[in-house]
Amino acid sequence: MTDILNLISLWALPALILLVLTVGIIRKVPVYEEFTDGAKDGFKVAINIIPYLVAIIVAISMLRASGAIEMLANVLAPLLKSWHIPADVLPLTIVRSLSGSAALGVFSDIANNLGPDSYATKLAAIMVGSSETTFYVLAVYFGAVKISKIRYALLVGLLADLVGIIAAVWVCNLMFG
Repeated sequence: MTDILNLISLWALPALILLVLTVGIIRKVPVYEEFTDGAKDGFKVAINIIPYLVAIIVAISMLRASGAIEMLANVLAPLLKSWHIPADVLPLTIVRSLSGSAALGVFSDIANNLGPDSYATKLAAIMVGSSETTFYVLAVYFGAVKISKIRYALLVGLLADLVGIIAAVWVCNLMFG
């Protein structure tokens, strides 16, 4: 079974590219020209989202440098302990909604300081995999298409992050607790 899955994963992307090219040729679409037009549009989008990315990076750097995240972790440590959440993981729960790279940096710190087999590292790994970079998604994707009224997207995104964190804690307690 694993041999079949390995074969599928090895050939899935080349097969998909070949399928797209074949369908484009059959429908007489100028594939190369369409590809370069898409690349030009992608470059324009990348230029448009730079201010949003800079704002997110600066905000995350300020939070981490000020020590606000660590201070909050220390204040909430007793409450977190009753829910089987190590205080070391709290910075990850805060930063994950802001930036994936910052979350990976926090996760790396947890793994390096506590070791790869610690409960906190396993919980952090599950949290990274079960939550999204909500603010990053809103800033980049909504900014790219010039949507300024996010309506319920922020609320739903943060609620989904909360559910992901709760599910991560539950799964980690079930498997490793």
